[in-house]
Amino acid sequence: MASAAEQMAANFSWGTLGRAKDLRARIFFTIGLLIVYRIGTYIPVPGIDGAALQKFMADAGAGLGGILSMFTGGALGRMGVFALGIMPYISASIIVQLLASMVPALAQLKKEGEIGRKKMNQYTRYGTVALALFQAYGLSVSLEAGDLAHEPGMFFRAGVVITLVGGTMFLMWLGEQITARGIGNGISLIIYVGIVAEIPAALAQFFTQGRTGAISPAVTFGVMAMVVAVIGFVVFMERALRKIHIQYPRRQVGMKVYDGGSSHLPIKVNPAGVIPAIFASSLLLLPTTISTFSGSDTGPVMSTILAYFGPGQPLYLAFFAAMIVFFAYFYTANVSFKSDDVAENLKNQGGFIPGIRPGRKTEEYLDYVVSRVLVVGSGYLAAVCLLPEVLRSQLSVPFYFGGTSVLIVVSVAMDTINQLQSHLLAHQYEGLIERSQLRGKRKPGSKRPATRR
Repeated sequence: MASAAEQMAANFSWGTLGRAKDLRARIFFTIGLLIVYRIGTYIPVPGIDGAALQKFMADAGAGLGGILSMFTGGALGRMGVFALGIMPYISASIIVQLLASMVPALAQLKKEGEIGRKKMNQYTRYGTVALALFQAYGLSVSLEAGDLAHEPGMFFRAGVVITLVGGTMFLMWLGEQITARGIGNGISLIIYVGIVAEIPAALAQFFTQGRTGAISPAVTFGVMAMVVAVIGFVVFMERALRKIHIQYPRRQVGMKVYDGGSSHLPIKVNPAGVIPAIFASSLLLLPTTISTFSGSDTGPVMSTILAYFGPGQPLYLAFFAAMIVFFAYFYTANVSFKSDDVAENLKNQGGFIPGIRPGRKTEEYLDYVVSRVLVVGSGYLAAVCLLPEVLRSQLSVPFYFGGTSVLIVVSVAMDTINQLQSHLLAHQYEGLIERSQLRGKRKPGSKRPATRR
């Protein structure tokens, strides 16, 4: 039997969306800020030789440059003001969360509620500025080494650093505004829009390779079938749940006795969503960024790193898989599903898992279940991200057909749709409450208004 929420979602119509003024305002606000982001990817950094940059990226686009362009929405290829993208913020979030699990003072700060959360966000912003400064300066030096600057020197480096750091901080602000006043997670939507905006060009390149004979027709149809299969697999796994039975005892409130009930605690097979793939990918971007623009001036250390950790290399794939598994467990335990908080809430509400004692035993049981569910979840993430990477390196398929990009697009789209449905359900509930209050205010004995026939 469908739940009330599922029945209300099934009755969705454009008329319902039109009457939800607050939701409509949120959607337009989100679209407006995403348009601002896309415009910023086309505003160039001052002092760059545009012709030399275009020629250089045409040569590097099929290799490392394609990896970087996916996370920057093409801004790096055009050397726009958002060339660093949102990756410094994501990297800073990783560092702060890792420190919070190791430093007692930060761990205590996380438990202080809203004040602690704001303080942690402040530390993340400081870390974003520091990482953006480091990456922007490295990129400016690499641009000079690649002969892509009109007038190399300190003024050029300062201009690049100020522009790129300002662009990253503005993107961070955009993401926070979308999350607070729009629809969906702002940071994920920025990455999502950057990927989707570059898909048409990647498709055109892919079909051109097939038409010219660079890729055989069998490979073309095979890749398209693989993309469809991966999308279906991602949708299935993102909706997969492990339900834990919860029992509520009979209780008495005043003179009334309420019968006990039962429900289910849903645990997603992949509680962390797309975050582990984004985190793992962000760790591989810094050496790639420097090497892409340094060209023949790459040092021996960087050359060795790229030789073993280049896309498609065994160590690259092993490191990528290990980071995905690590962040899947780490993000689930620290952010998306805190078993101690869930066990405490169940205890306060009087609920319990049959056969499991409330409190510490419930927390241990939840950890036991989640750790085993994540074996499937993290394995699924690693398989989706790595299998297309292997095929891409062997068949020269454009990077946008990689598993990470498909995973991000599908997961973010599903999460945004779920939030959209939640707002619609809230709007429908508000309408029901208003109508019930109006009926309750009608005076006793007053006649109902006559209805027209």
